[in-house]
Amino acid sequence: MNTEEINFAYRVRHALNEKLDDLPASTTDRLAAARQAALARKKAHVEVRVTRTATATATANGGAFGGLFSDPFGWMSRFSVALPLLLVVGGMIGVYQYEQQQSIAELAELDAAVLSDELPLSAYLDHGFNAYLETREQ
Repeated sequence: MNTEEINFAYRVRHALNEKLDDLPASTTDRLAAARQAALARKKAHVEVRVTRTATATATANGGAFGGLFSDPFGWMSRFSVALPLLLVVGGMIGVYQYEQQQSIAELAELDAAVLSDELPLSAYLDHGFNAYLETREQ
């Protein structure tokens, strides 16, 4: 059965179960008899062949750590997936920290220049000077 058929069967079952308590006793008895007849005609269970994986074999033979030691390069394949992700995240954090340090250095340089210069008070009140400072901060 495909997924559409399974979903349809679940929806039908749910719809039937919603109104189950409202059905008369004679109807529920007939439904129970029909179910029993359907179960009697059901095909016998077909055995499914299961393949054993290397982990299952190693666990059965070597305990909890058998899979780790029976396949010495298995951990490397898992690590090779995580390593690039960790490197990308580490690189992004490094770039962010570098940009923050650059911004702090620029602001410190601007503050030092403003504090070391002897500007008249009118320069601090000038709107053009404030605009200049704001563009330097960004």
